[in-house]
Amino acid sequence: MRIDAWLWAVRLYKTRSEATAACRAGHVRLDGNPVKAAQPVVPGATVRVRQHGFDRTLEVTRLIAKRVGAPVAAQCYIDHTPERPRVTIPQVPVRDRGAGRPTKKDRREMERLRGRD
Repeated sequence: MRIDAWLWAVRLYKTRSEATAACRAGHVRLDGNPVKAAQPVVPGATVRVRQHGFDRTLEVTRLIAKRVGAPVAAQCYIDHTPERPRVTIPQVPVRDRGAGRPTKKDRREMERLRGRD
């Protein structure tokens, strides 16, 4: 079975042409090697897919030819992707309109809120 068709069937890409384009761009690796869209995939192979700036590592357990529902598609691979790091967004201090220029004390409180001690 072709790797682009398998990626589409297990719902990693919305269309088969997106999966083909990802293979062409080098975002898909099979057992550590970059692949072309027509590369055959077999059960037990490790597939690394780059999506949204992060790598997903999947182990192929079953081949399917047609696109199926999400619960069935999830049974076709084992996800070995490590946990994504959480990014904390700093809080932005809000001042009342017309409050004037912040005092030294206000500025220090705002810096403390931002995490810059």
